[in-house]
Amino acid sequence: MIRGFRQIAFLTVISRVFGLVRDMAYAHFFGRGVLMDIWTIAFMIPNLSRRIFGEGAASSSLIPVYSEELKKHPERSADLARTAATVIFVILAGVVVLGELGLWWYFKSHTLIPETRLKLSLIAVMLPYACLICTVAVLGGVLNAHRHFAMPAAASIVLNIFIIGSMCVGGWLFKLPNETLVFVMAVGILLAGVTQMLMQMVPLSRYGVVLRPAWKVRTEAFKKIMILMGPMILGLTVTQLNTLTDILIANGLSGSEERGAFFMWFGSRVNYPVWAGSVSSLYFSQRLYQFPLGVLGISLATAIFPVLSAAAADKDDALLSKTILKGFQMALFVALPATAGLILVARPLTAVLFQHGQFAAKDTAEVQWVLIFYAVGLSGYFLQQLITRAFYSVKDSKWPARTAMIAVAVNITMNLLLIWPLGVKGLALATALCSYLQVIILWLVLRKKFNLSISVKNRLIFVKSLIGTVVMSIFGAICLFALSKLSQSRFFESLRLVVLVVVCAGVYALAGRLLGNEMLGLLIKGRKDAKIQ
Repeated sequence: MIRGFRQIAFLTVISRVFGLVRDMAYAHFFGRGVLMDIWTIAFMIPNLSRRIFGEGAASSSLIPVYSEELKKHPERSADLARTAATVIFVILAGVVVLGELGLWWYFKSHTLIPETRLKLSLIAVMLPYACLICTVAVLGGVLNAHRHFAMPAAASIVLNIFIIGSMCVGGWLFKLPNETLVFVMAVGILLAGVTQMLMQMVPLSRYGVVLRPAWKVRTEAFKKIMILMGPMILGLTVTQLNTLTDILIANGLSGSEERGAFFMWFGSRVNYPVWAGSVSSLYFSQRLYQFPLGVLGISLATAIFPVLSAAAADKDDALLSKTILKGFQMALFVALPATAGLILVARPLTAVLFQHGQFAAKDTAEVQWVLIFYAVGLSGYFLQQLITRAFYSVKDSKWPARTAMIAVAVNITMNLLLIWPLGVKGLALATALCSYLQVIILWLVLRKKFNLSISVKNRLIFVKSLIGTVVMSIFGAICLFALSKLSQSRFFESLRLVVLVVVCAGVYALAGRLLGNEMLGLLIKGRKDAKIQ
């Protein structure tokens, strides 16, 4: 499990670094304004499908069933993989065709303002990417079941390279206007999807899965995948759904030069609570808190899921329980300091990465505070990824779906209440708090389902991680205060960031060593005595 986690984490770090470079290019070319808002929303639809399927439902519903089929009927496992990929491709292709027809009808039957016309045009160009990336997710799930993590994890690197390349070539080489540049980027995303699919086919053939159309949909194994997938879409992607509602509400309640400063509500004039650029603020801050979540949280959950699924297939309840608790310990060991660290470095991190080109100092101040409110929920986001997979390993997708519906409903309600006094920061706070709501409910069910008991040793590891985080935070705050007199130029912001990261990482590692926190050795050295298997 730990070997797989480190491999995925390494590749995810590379992907996220490319993602940060991409976001830096966004900030440079578009800043925090109307066009960036439009691009964010237009790319949100195919990108959401990547998050749901690439990090969620398709692979998570496939892995436990495919693992079981691989053990019991290996000769039929390849057909199951091919059928799953074919069915997903065909279903999504149908959805894409309907979506394109719907957009065409909307264009023809409505008079649109320029913002809306550009937004819908970009969606129409990028919509086929949803079909491609969801198929890639299914193929990646098959590879994960074979404990091959490299190529699925590398797929997102390709996407970022294509987007960065499109921006640099179009913006710097050809000097295209931004309204044209976004369409070049949209085409680049489609080319990335084709490349990502071809990448998965090479290692699949080594495991005897040669990709070709198949339609064996009447097998019991395939039916199990389809039954699991629907609830998993809700259960595993609640954070993505909550961030989606954040963006939609921010977009719907944002004033702009074209919209005006107010709207009419039952004959009354109501001022918009936020202004154009609010969607961009959410996007940039989401990208920053999702860096540690993707590198550590999702990587850990992805690595642990095949172990859980194999233990469930073998009906080894002892290993299943041990793996769940070990995963929780590791998740909190990395999530607690990541939460505190992200809050400490919020301003210098935002300034160093984004404050250039069209992105001004006032934009840094706005994104900084949105990031801090999102970071409050980082431990909850980590545990969400892990705890839902514990349910899916035993083919229980109902409880995660139920709790996801509750969390999304509560999040929407809190969004509409908090956006008025807190603006965009209220949307981030609502999402952060709702992450813990789902985790608490699922933990209560999980403890009863698997008869889990938190031993004294488990509690001690948590206390050690918490103490280490507190000590790290104190030293980080002292460093931040000591450097507060320096100017806010990019050089000194970079200096603050480097000092904070080095000091906080060093103090936390030293605290872990002095306190004898075994999670430190498990993560860094992969000690055999601490390994699950």
